[in-house]
Amino acid sequence: MTTSLSPETIAIVKASAPALQQHGLAITQRMYERLFVDPEIKALFDQAAQISGEQPKRLAAAILAYAKNIDNLGALSQAVERMAQRHVETHVKPEHYPAVAAALLPAIKDVLGDAVDQSVLDSWGEAYWILANILIEAEAAKYRAQAA
Repeated sequence: MTTSLSPETIAIVKASAPALQQHGLAITQRMYERLFVDPEIKALFDQAAQISGEQPKRLAAAILAYAKNIDNLGALSQAVERMAQRHVETHVKPEHYPAVAAALLPAIKDVLGDAVDQSVLDSWGEAYWILANILIEAEAAKYRAQAA
């Protein structure tokens, strides 16, 4: 996996890791609150894993791992493979990724408040789309393999 993020963006994302370590679960819980206003997107998710809190915990851990490894995405290849497989199983499509971004970035601001400025949100927006595109490509390959 490669990244086209600037050194500045990488530094900002890596610097946010301690905040994610401390507040990641609150961020993902808030993100899902925002995301699930769309019933079609909510239907893509295992609601038992939401209710138990397992899915928000998994996502918080994944976001933290991404922040810590933003400069070494190869370290995440197995995790990306698992996420892509799960996304295909639950019928996630490329058109769902903008809704996640629209829920995640404001959730970061909601939880971290004034500790987050626009440069942090912009950096996370860039980082999100790098990972989203990696997942979209991996999922497309899996969808093609299923169809064959």
